Amino acid sequence: MENLKISENKMNLNNELLSEDQKDILQEIMNIAFGNATADLADVIDIYVELSVPAIELINTGELSGYIDRSLNSYTNAFIISQKFLGDFNGHGLFVFPNGAGHDLVAIIEDTVTKDLNSSPAASLEKEIIMEIGNILIGACVGKISELLNTAVIYSPPKAIIGKSTEFDSFIDSFVPLQTVIAMKTVFKFLQKDINGFIVVLTDQESIKWLKTALDKFMESYQ
Repeated sequence: MENLKISENKMNLNNELLSEDQKDILQEIMNIAFGNATADLADVIDIYVELSVPAIELINTGELSGYIDRSLNSYTNAFIISQKFLGDFNGHGLFVFPNGAGHDLVAIIEDTVTKDLNSSPAASLEKEIIMEIGNILIGACVGKISELLNTAVIYSPPKAIIGKSTEFDSFIDSFVPLQTVIAMKTVFKFLQKDINGFIVVLTDQESIKWLKTALDKFMESYQ
């Protein structure tokens, strides 16, 4: 009964905050944005990524830790790049990557990394590459969403977080309690190697009213 009640509460939350049309348009925008992000990555460092269809969930901030934990379930540990973006569209972008798989990325792009990266120690090189890939993907994805919805954002510097750590707990605690976030997630696979990870864009409750209006205007422009 308790699980049924939670499911009903989530359904009511979804219906209250976004209509089905708004969710469909947001999913299509995310699909375009994630595709734009992977194209930018291929242009910069010649890495090609296959994406899943974006999934959108509306969750309470109290459930955010559990949502990310479930997403991390297939990883023993994870390396997370978090970047905050500010504007009408306000929130965090997360690039989540299996911790320890960075050496496979180095192998993929060893011919295209800069001299500065090539001169770095191995562990530092892996971190720099993951940071750079996360920065490109988050920036291109959030930037394309902002462009499609006729707004602009500014970014804080990206931060590296080890999953299920003190830094991770501090990140979760940075969200205002008892509010709602929209989690927009896609799973990716690097085609050159069997490496999987995911990207999540979290937008907080302050942005939801603006987002609903922007999605309606986007729909109207195509009618």
